[in-house]
Amino acid sequence: MGRLLALAIAVVIAAAAPAARAGAFSDWAAIFVAADDHAHSGAHSEVFDNARRDVAAAFVRAGFSAANMAQFSVHPEHYPGQKLDVSSPDAINAGLTRLANQAKGGCLVYVTSHGGPDGLIIMGDTEFTAAGLARMIDDACGARPTVVIVSACYSGAFIPPLSSPDRMVLTAAAPDRTSFGCGESDIYTYFDTCLLQSLPHARDFPTLGQATQACVAARETELGASPPSEPQLWIGPELAADIPLLAFAASP
Repeated sequence: MGRLLALAIAVVIAAAAPAARAGAFSDWAAIFVAADDHAHSGAHSEVFDNARRDVAAAFVRAGFSAANMAQFSVHPEHYPGQKLDVSSPDAINAGLTRLANQAKGGCLVYVTSHGGPDGLIIMGDTEFTAAGLARMIDDACGARPTVVIVSACYSGAFIPPLSSPDRMVLTAAAPDRTSFGCGESDIYTYFDTCLLQSLPHARDFPTLGQATQACVAARETELGASPPSEPQLWIGPELAADIPLLAFAASP
């Protein structure tokens, strides 16, 4: 009888484990922002909107709730079936605030665009500074666990303003380095490609960051991109102990 009871308990635990993993991020607010629609050449490019769309879908598979997500594009009218808001600082701020009031577990902010030492390019000619993004996240998310991913040239400059004990920041480049893959014929940037490749195999956000860093380094070496972009990963001391305990739903 004892063996049968133990077997029954083991079966219940095994059946419940995927649901527990899926629930780790189900009450997190998440926004995905394509902040420009041009290649470095100035020609039109879908590279940022491709990433915005597909990274959002990948995080749904990883256990985030689509009901607690919002996506932003420079030209939302070009994607009528995707329920997008416009990529302006005011709209992004309002969207994150609304979702953070709705889903109180934590926050995920993903932005992909061109960047410079002082900030991100939004809608071609507007600069979204690191300090402005930090204020927006501070106001909306407070002391909740928060992950900020910035896919842009020079995005390592965002780490000091965004640093907080309860925050993780992953960037596509060091503060003094460009990133690669923003041409009009590219599907994604190198960094966005690597994150999409790494996410299905990552257990949690720290392993995702490390795998993405390794993937970018290998891809740049293979394609001869130089100097290396050196993606940066920073995890605040209060979050460091807890975030490995939050596993993605699709983790191996």
